[in-house]
Amino acid sequence: MTHTYNITGMTCKNCEMSVKSELLKIPEVLSAEVSLNPGKAIIEMSRHIATTILQQAISPEKKYVISEDHHDSSHAEMNSEEKKSWLETYKPLLLIFFYISAISLITPLINGLLTAENWMNSFMAGFFLVFSFFKLLDLRGFAEGYATYDLLAKKWNGYGYIYPFLELFFGVALLTGIYPEIIYPLIVAVMSFSAIGVIQSLVKKQSIQCACLGTIFKLPLGTITLLEDSLMVMMAVFMIIIVK
Repeated sequence: MTHTYNITGMTCKNCEMSVKSELLKIPEVLSAEVSLNPGKAIIEMSRHIATTILQQAISPEKKYVISEDHHDSSHAEMNSEEKKSWLETYKPLLLIFFYISAISLITPLINGLLTAENWMNSFMAGFFLVFSFFKLLDLRGFAEGYATYDLLAKKWNGYGYIYPFLELFFGVALLTGIYPEIIYPLIVAVMSFSAIGVIQSLVKKQSIQCACLGTIFKLPLGTITLLEDSLMVMMAVFMIIIVK
């Protein structure tokens, strides 16, 4: 995506070069063209970057001030997305959780096998299968998005390509009931590590798109993403206790 910004405070070519240099240091910035007169910056980025982050990068003390160019239609589209209510934003995710919860409840209830552990196991299996499906629809897009906040994916891009298959494996393993004493601890380890990256991004208040549903749905990385990972960890821990 490419956005245009207004920049004030630049007085010479050195200012222009300094601003461009600082913009290019931001990992999500692919290219940047800065002009002194008029004070403009055309920035190509892999993911949307909040203006506050751009400002912090070019001049925390605000010697140079960067602001959105309101004639840029792409900013208007982004702003309309940001103004959506919480319910509108996370509606796809909430519906998916509802359907997985309902199916996980109905099946054991009909068979007369409804227990807390059966429901949790079914829910976790459905969660991993459904979420891996959405990620595999655009594996490359997921891997690129995941690398913006996951600690391991940042260091090794290949992990983003492996992760959806790891979720698929978890889903199948939970459905078939193979080696629960190994599968549940693995889930705790993987999902806990994933949660750490989410926590770091939330603490830094980074404006990042969540990759939990791949690239099909554009969801912001937020506390609900952390809740997903935490829920899987808590359920897996509970199942470890039950298995023992």
